This record gives sequence, C-alpha cells and structure tokens, in this order.
Amino acid sequence: MISPKPFALLRRSGRPVAQARSRLQRTGFGLFAALPCLLLLPQPARAFEILGFEFFSKKDKAAEGVIDPLNYSVTLAVTEEIEDLKEDLGKASTLVSDEDQPVSGSLGLLSKAKNDRKRLVASLYENGRYDGVVTILIEGRDIDDLAPDAEFGAGPVPVTITVDPGQEFTLGAVAITANGVPVDPTTFDLDSGSSAASTRLLAQEAKLLEALRNEGRPFVAVTQRDVVADSKTGRLDYTLGISPGDPVPFGTTFVEGAKDVDPSFIAYMADIEPGKTFSPEDLKLARERLLGLDVFSSVTVKEGKGQAADGTLPVQVEVGERKFNYYGVGATYSNTEGAGVSGYWGNRNLFGRAESLRLDASVSRIGATALSDTVRETDEFDYKASAVFKKPGVLGPDSVYVGSLEATSEHPLAYDRRSIAATSGVQYKLTKEQTIEARIRGEYEEITDYLGDANYLIASVPITYTYDGRDDKLNPTEGLFAKFYAEPSYEFENAKPFVKTRIDASTYLSLTESNRFVLAGRVAYGTIFGADLQDIPNDRRFYAGGGGSVRGYQFQTIGPFFPDFDRPGGDSNFNDTPTGGLTLFEASAEVRIGVTENIQIVPFVDAGTVSDDLVPDFGDLKIGAGVGARYLTSFGPIRVDVGIPLDPGSRDASYQIYAGIGQAF
Repeated sequence: MISPKPFALLRRSGRPVAQARSRLQRTGFGLFAALPCLLLLPQPARAFEILGFEFFSKKDKAAEGVIDPLNYSVTLAVTEEIEDLKEDLGKASTLVSDEDQPVSGSLGLLSKAKNDRKRLVASLYENGRYDGVVTILIEGRDIDDLAPDAEFGAGPVPVTITVDPGQEFTLGAVAITANGVPVDPTTFDLDSGSSAASTRLLAQEAKLLEALRNEGRPFVAVTQRDVVADSKTGRLDYTLGISPGDPVPFGTTFVEGAKDVDPSFIAYMADIEPGKTFSPEDLKLARERLLGLDVFSSVTVKEGKGQAADGTLPVQVEVGERKFNYYGVGATYSNTEGAGVSGYWGNRNLFGRAESLRLDASVSRIGATALSDTVRETDEFDYKASAVFKKPGVLGPDSVYVGSLEATSEHPLAYDRRSIAATSGVQYKLTKEQTIEARIRGEYEEITDYLGDANYLIASVPITYTYDGRDDKLNPTEGLFAKFYAEPSYEFENAKPFVKTRIDASTYLSLTESNRFVLAGRVAYGTIFGADLQDIPNDRRFYAGGGGSVRGYQFQTIGPFFPDFDRPGGDSNFNDTPTGGLTLFEASAEVRIGVTENIQIVPFVDAGTVSDDLVPDFGDLKIGAGVGARYLTSFGPIRVDVGIPLDPGSRDASYQIYAGIGQAF
C-alpha cells in the first residue's frame, strides 16, 4: 500500500484569506503534519550527598554531553476546560515531558519551542479542533517575535504555553471515489455531522484502504485528498480519491534467512498458493503458522514491491532462526503434597524440517508424609519420564504428527500406580480458534487400591476438540475457551469397553478499558459410561480437589471413599481412601482486580462434586473460597492462591496454598 502524504488544509473564515492563512501558519500548518509521541513524564530527582558519596539527580545526568546546557521551567494552560484535552496536550508537548532535561543553549530552547507548537497543533487536530491557537512565550516574549540569535537568562528560563482550543469541528460534505466511482462514506463511519478528529479520519481511511486490499488489490493508492475547514460553520469538508488497482494473483514464494531449516519446507508451511488472489489475511496466517513452528525468533511475510513478468505477485518470507537446543529445571512445593523437582531437554529442529523432540523427567512428593497428616502413609516418591516427538506438516501445513512414550510411578491418596504408555496421532488446526486432535493410545498399568492389586491393558482413541477465542492465553481478559474430550477405550484383562467424556468451558469479561477489573468463570462436566466403576482403571476415574479443581481441598478428597475398615485380601493402607467417580461437576468464579499495573488481587469461589452414579450428586457439592495474588510478567502471571475449604473433611487441611505460572484458568 502506498502511504498517503499528509494533506493540506484550506480554511474559510470571516477574515480575509491572507489572515486565515497567516493564522494557520502561526498555529501549526497542515492538518495531519504530525502525530504526537506519547512520552512518559520523568520523575523529578535531586542531587544529594551521603557519607561523602555524591548522588546526581536526573537533571544533572541529563546535562552530561549537552553543549551549553540550559534549564527551563514550563507552564501549560488551556483557556477552556475540556475533558482530557489538557492531558492530551501535555503528552504531546516535549517541553512538558522533557522539562528535567536541559536544552543546548538559547537556540536549542527556541528550536524546541517552535517544534513543540507544531506538535500541540497536531494534538488539537486530533481532537477535532482546527481553529485553535497555540501561543508560546519565553521569558514573556512570543517565540514568533524572537530573533534566531535571541539570548535568555541563566535559567531556569520560564516558558509559558497557552492554548485556546477553539470550537470542535464535525464533518460536512464527504466525497469518496475509487477510480471515479463513488464510495458510500457511511460504510466507513464518515457520516456528515460525525466527529472530524484527524485520528478518526485517518483510522477510517486506513480501514477503507485495507478493505480494498482484502479484495486482492495490493497496489491501492490515494490520488487526491482535499480538506476544507470552515470556521463560520464549524464543519470540515472531506474529499478523497483512491486508485484501487486491479486484483493480482500470488506468485512464487521466496525465502531468506534460513540456515538450518529447509527453505522449501518453509515455503510449504507458509502455504501461499500460486495463482490465488492476493490476500493480506493469507500473509498474516502464513506468518502465524511459521512462528508456530517454534524454530524462528522472527518471521516477516510480505508481498513483493511489484509484479513479476507473468503478472503474479511474489511473496517474500524472511526468517531469523532461534537456538534449537534448550533445557531447563523447575521446582514445586505444596504444604500437603511436599516438594518436587523436574528437568527437561529438547531440540526444535532434529532433521531440518522443524521436527522436535522433548525429554522430561520429574520427582515429586518429596517429604509429603512428613509434612502433612492429611495423606495416607507412604514413603515413596512419584516419578515420571516422557519423550514427545512432533513433526509438522504431515497432513498439510495446518497439521502436526505427535508421538510419545511415557512411564509413571505415582502414589496419590487414592491408589499406587505404575504404568507405561505410547501414543501416536495428529493435531489439526481447523481455523485460527479451532483445533482437533486424535491419537491412538496403548497403556499397561499396575494399580493397588483398597481392593488389592490389579493389572490393566488398555487401548484407546483420545479425541480432543478445542475452541480458543481468548485474547491472551496466559492472562485472558476477554473471550471464550472450550474443550471437549472423548476417549473410547477397551480394557483387555477384563474385556470391558468404556467411554470417558469431559467438557470444560471458561469465559472472561473485562469491565474496564484498562482491564483493571476482569470477571472469569469456569465450568466442567464429565461422565464415564459403558462399565461399572470397579471395572474402570482408577486413574481413568474422576477426582476433584486441588489447585486446578476446587481450591481449599486436597487433591482427590472430594467424592466417595472406601470404608474405614480392613477387607480380607485388601490393603489396609487404603482404608478410607477415594474410590473415584463416574461423573464430575466443577465450577469456579474469580474477580481479577488490578491494584497496580503489574499486581492483581483475586478473590475466588470454587465448587465441585464427584459421584459414582451417572449423574452428579449436588447434595455432596463441596465449596472452597479464598484469595490470590498475581504478579504480571511478560511470560505470564506468577500466581499464588490460598484456598479455604468451607466444608472440610477429616482429610482436608484448614487451608491450601497453590503457586504457579499463569492464571488458575
């Protein structure tokens, strides 16, 4: 797209044209001559000395390297009190934002003041005020009356900015044409009588140009732009002529910057089909797809500057590769589950086409028995190891093959379990928001519970459909997230088929533009059918309680329990332990309150129940409540929650503490 040049303004008034033009020159020239830079106001600081060590103020440090440094003080006054206008002008003014930074002599101050006037006039235009007057005085003298070699005092030199904002203009006559064909201005919210603020006009103009680009026209250009402001009527007449150009097909995709990743694979994954009509959305999706490969630190996908000899439009892909090997370690702690350590190693580009391998290992429940009497007695740690291989592009650019091996030895409250499993399947991205994944899973496991020892050999087909419409995956403030999971299974030892299903949904609503108040809600429902509870392996049953479920209750303590007496042939260690259930219901609500830009306080309420019937038993609903804190970082919120069970059982502590990265849901 050819960027439009700033357009000039002809203004009508009761004065002669020469006077009107002179006033325009005095107040700042062209309608969109400049856009304001939003600069943070530096905090004042002072120089001081402690124990012989001298500490310099920001002003002192700013003077370093400045020739003939001159300090000034500035006052900004607006003759008419208008909501937010003075704040906007203050942000636009470099005299205001740079007040603690000395200028280079009298000439530097005069130059800065004249440039500042242009910025302030541009800010008035952005607020729809085209006959405003900006007057800047230095030592009481108008900058227009000062000679270039004027000299000021030693400083701080007083600078006064006075702004007469004038009237607020609205749109008058609006005429938009594309190759001479009229375009309805109301389609782009440019109705006569609507706001004439320059930022709004430019934004709507950009939408018009983007709409034409979305029709496959990469060379759309502005050929005419006339703007006339009439001070008598307070109206702004706006004429815009556009050359949309013809639709153009995509051509060959060229790749630059690739070293260890196959360039032909990059072009394949970009999925820009030659002959297809140009589309900015296709370029955007291609970039997102390439970034999703996790092998590039930067990706640029753009159309060529001109058409090839065959009339097609080349596509240029530029990539910057990241380090392919990575590793890390982590640690966890719970006041009931003890400590844990984990580590991982991975490679993002095994064979040159973004194939990845990740190895994980972890040990947990270290010291769990000694730290809490709410779990059954066990001196065994939990171990887990896994290897996951991924290969993108197996069934088209939007697909990823996933294969895994995992081994587990775990000892939660309900059972002891040792297992080894293998999976093989494909993830497929249906749309930007929708993903489906299907795998084949084989697993052998040995489980001990209240009823004794049991072995299971299970074949299953886990299928997951995900809709993710959140605005941010780590810290969402708007949108909907939903996941549907179904796993048809067959257990060979007892010849029992069964199906496990679960639906999870979360929604988010921000109550303010600054996202300082966000409501978040979650609901989950699951059921297992096709077999009795005792025929279903313990780890496939439903359990509730814990940080990802009902906070305040220990993991697995919500739901039915085995009896608290010995059973012949059973294991007495599992007396009064959870049986798990066939149905699950959970719900959560949070209010995420931003007390600063980076800190949130989060009161929450969770509820859940597990039943051994095919429908939830809401008479046994358990409720937990509490409060949490979030520290927002670039890699996601750091979360700490303290949950209290409102109806604790004998196995629940009086409170639970949870910590992690990311919001609870």
